[in-house]
Amino acid sequence: MPFLPGGAIQVPTLRNKSSIVREFIILGITNDPDLQHVLFIFFLLIYIVTILGNTSILLTVLISNDLHSPMYYFLSNLSFSDLCYSTVVSPKMLYDFFLESKVISFVGCVLQLYFFAVFASTECYLLSTMAYDRYVAICHPLLYVLIMNRSKCLTLTLIVYIGGFFTAGIHASCTFMLPFCGPNVINHFYCDIPPLMELSCADTYMSKTIIFGVVFCLGLLSVMVILASYIYIFFTILTIHSSEGRHRAFSTCSSHLLCVALFYGTVFFMYLRPASDYSVTQDKIVSVFYTMIIPMMNPIIYCLRNKEVKEA
Repeated sequence: MPFLPGGAIQVPTLRNKSSIVREFIILGITNDPDLQHVLFIFFLLIYIVTILGNTSILLTVLISNDLHSPMYYFLSNLSFSDLCYSTVVSPKMLYDFFLESKVISFVGCVLQLYFFAVFASTECYLLSTMAYDRYVAICHPLLYVLIMNRSKCLTLTLIVYIGGFFTAGIHASCTFMLPFCGPNVINHFYCDIPPLMELSCADTYMSKTIIFGVVFCLGLLSVMVILASYIYIFFTILTIHSSEGRHRAFSTCSSHLLCVALFYGTVFFMYLRPASDYSVTQDKIVSVFYTMIIPMMNPIIYCLRNKEVKEA
């Protein structure tokens, strides 16, 4: 059975000759040797801060009795999600800085895209769940303990993770069910959907439409939950007479709102923009932001803007 360049095997078919790619070559962020050393140190520091920040949140919520509440339970899950989806991408990217040929197997590429999509989708649904938690806490404070009981929190968490695995399954299947016929160079620093779509030798319209539809529908549902929650929260805060009470109510939401703006802004820009606006350089910059910067920023935002977390 003849081999093609780039790890492809030529396979006879009924219609024509095609091939199945066994591995991909990742170009990375840059080919400049001097810039690679600077970027390695920069991204290594970001990843170390991400690990320390999110691990600190997890341990603080676990150890501190004052933080054993639904709000911080969901925050610890957010930190876990940040830590996981950053780890899916960062170690491989950092290791590739030292390699002349940055190769990833087909199976490795599938797993990287799938688990990144799992935890990124989980974060999306967690943010909407946290908005609902804030709605109950501020709009129904006397019923908060009753509504957000342990069973309810576990159920919501289970739904969030099931939703993450389901969404990732759709993304991965729509991407890797496409045939890859030879060009196996990914102009990116990890296996992401847009650059992989560019390598397919088949029409990607249907796969792109399905992925767009899933991101749009589930993303819209999550955004609607967040918007509805904060509309009720806003009008409830207006009814609070004391300025101290209003400030306290708003301060519990400000960290979450900032995390929502950062995450949803970059994800919607990445996956819901027109195909004609696709730019490799722009894509890499935005991807760096939501794969590395946001997971680092979330624990910093909560530590700086949340008094209880800061004190704990």
